[in-house]
Amino acid sequence: MKVLLTGSTGYIGRRLKEKLLEKEDVSLRLFTRNKKSFSSKTINSLEVVEGDSFDKDSLREALKDIDVAYYLIHSLSSENYKDLDKISAQNFLDIANECGVKRIIYLGGLGVKNNDTSEHLLSRIETGEILSSNKNVQNIWIRAGVIIGSGSTSFEIIRNLTEKLPIMTTPKWVETKAQPIAVEDVINYLVDSLYLKQSENLVIDIGSQQLKYKDMMLQTAQALGLKRIIIPLPFLSINISSYWLNLFTPVPFTVAKALIEGLKSEVVIQNDNAKKYFPNIKPLDFISAVKKAVEEIETNQVISRWSDNSGKIWDRNHSKEIADAIFFDRKEKDISTLSKESIYKAFTSIGGENGWFDYDFLWETRGFIDKMIGGVGLKRGRRDPNKLRIGESLDFWKVIDVKENERLLLYAQMKVPGNAWLEFKIEDNKLIQSAYFYPKGVLGRLYWYTLIPIHYFVFNNMINSIIKKARSK
Repeated sequence: MKVLLTGSTGYIGRRLKEKLLEKEDVSLRLFTRNKKSFSSKTINSLEVVEGDSFDKDSLREALKDIDVAYYLIHSLSSENYKDLDKISAQNFLDIANECGVKRIIYLGGLGVKNNDTSEHLLSRIETGEILSSNKNVQNIWIRAGVIIGSGSTSFEIIRNLTEKLPIMTTPKWVETKAQPIAVEDVINYLVDSLYLKQSENLVIDIGSQQLKYKDMMLQTAQALGLKRIIIPLPFLSINISSYWLNLFTPVPFTVAKALIEGLKSEVVIQNDNAKKYFPNIKPLDFISAVKKAVEEIETNQVISRWSDNSGKIWDRNHSKEIADAIFFDRKEKDISTLSKESIYKAFTSIGGENGWFDYDFLWETRGFIDKMIGGVGLKRGRRDPNKLRIGESLDFWKVIDVKENERLLLYAQMKVPGNAWLEFKIEDNKLIQSAYFYPKGVLGRLYWYTLIPIHYFVFNNMINSIIKKARSK
């Protein structure tokens, strides 16, 4: 069976890829914006097509000779995501029909169309409707609500609120009903959808027990061994709730607002097709799903996270932008007495719970300011304390390039009047640490000049601490 997987660098896509690779009867092809987001092992062992769903030529190359295609694409990071999602889905369906694809498997969200349906949920529903509109291509439409797993948006929000706030004053949406589901169960439904014998379009709603969001928080506290008090307040608006999530959880304001708007609608199962067509799948209960997610985090077994999507960051030529940078701070140190491996391990372990050496409080202050103005802040942390891969987030940075024992390039995703990069490079027995900045207007220049004294201490300390850490290894 020839299978195309889109969204393979996303939260669900990475996990689904691992499961599909275990299937001996599946010949897997990946469709991605940038091949660099995969390891050399993946690129050498699998067929990878570079492109996106707005480029019909790359779609033709990706969908040629494919039997089943997974559609895990959305444009939530763009302001006009609703229009883009429609164009993307229609392009995909048209080219799939042209190429003779038999089945599209789409993961959407639970919910129904009504006056209270959020823009985000409405977009997911409309995407499913488009993918179901051609009688020549079957659509298996899997609909899930709150996904619980290490690194999922929903779980990170619930876990962070529960851990940090002993007493929570919450808006009335905590009384809204939902049917959460463990990420492992979502993957099982997606994989087993390959083998369905039915030929007609199917909408399959999946989930475990029905819970209010309030119940989820209290059960999360129970799973974590905590006691929490929740006090609903009816006057908290969507914007206030979004700022609350932005401040106390890793998600930025724009994501928080899209999610909060969706929480006013119930997301519960509308059909029993999951039991009918997948009788062997028994979804985990909520507390078990939470405990499993926490175990993965504590044992550094997190495969993917919500913040690891590549997005349009790959559409840019960072090499050219860095070359055009007006300001830069460069430090060099001789490392002839140290191994490249120890230096590489030292600079690729920065951030997250490992911290930023002696000036953590400055980084934390910058992260707090970023959160207050709607940025991503430092709370995203890192997926693994020792390993980095291209495309994943590292506090308020995004990993643009990483080459073993050679280079790490980070792009700043904090709110900043310009574009900024931080690079570590091993070259000719030297460690070269460079900060690049391309300012936007006068404000950007003032921003750089204001930070020069702080940069002096932070960047000098950083390269010296990397050398010190490498020596200790």
